[in-house]
Amino acid sequence: MADHTLRFYGDELTQLKAEVVRMGGLAESQVAEAVRAVATGDRVLAAAVVGRDEQLDLLQHEIERQAIRTIALRQPVANDLRRTVGALKLSLALERAGDYAKNIAKRALVIAEAEPVSPLTRSIERMGELVLARFKQALDAYSAGDVEAAMTVWARDEDVDEHYDSLFRELLTHMMSDPRTITAGAHLLFVAKNLERIGDYATTVAEIVRYEIRGEEPTDPRPKLSGMPSAPPPGGEPA
Repeated sequence: MADHTLRFYGDELTQLKAEVVRMGGLAESQVAEAVRAVATGDRVLAAAVVGRDEQLDLLQHEIERQAIRTIALRQPVANDLRRTVGALKLSLALERAGDYAKNIAKRALVIAEAEPVSPLTRSIERMGELVLARFKQALDAYSAGDVEAAMTVWARDEDVDEHYDSLFRELLTHMMSDPRTITAGAHLLFVAKNLERIGDYATTVAEIVRYEIRGEEPTDPRPKLSGMPSAPPPGGEPA
């Protein structure tokens, strides 16, 4: 009976991780398609990203329910407790990253109707590719239980900040030199900030992986670019 109970408990933890991995895949897809919607002006794709956000919310609630149930019934300790708490924390981080992807898609709907600004959207696309790569690397590190890979993502957070800094200045320059780009440029500023925040959540995922496996959290502050430009004024984001 004890062996049966332990196997069942192990299956619960495995299923919990599988649900987090599934949620991570959906969040990754949402980010990729939101960026593509901005780059291509695809309103149908942007609307689809907005509509799918509810799936992430439902997955997050299910993972939360499973994690709380496991803690209440199994009373896990040590590594098992960290795995359970880690899954819960990851689901929250992924849900927030999904919210930022949804907001990018909402901005894409407006940008598609504005004056074309192809050079600027290409810059957004490049930043999106970098952020998505970091996000995927962090999720892969969680799937593989690879602390070193996770901390590589954590240590390179500054790369995203540098792209955001450069893009922020590029957008302002275009908006000042050509008033026709102001509408699209203002929305792209929010897109850039949302991407920077998704990059932060990739770093958060990396920190959770280290906590789950080693029971440690980074003692050093996150590597951040000094003199970062101010964020755009709040616009109800994330929704």
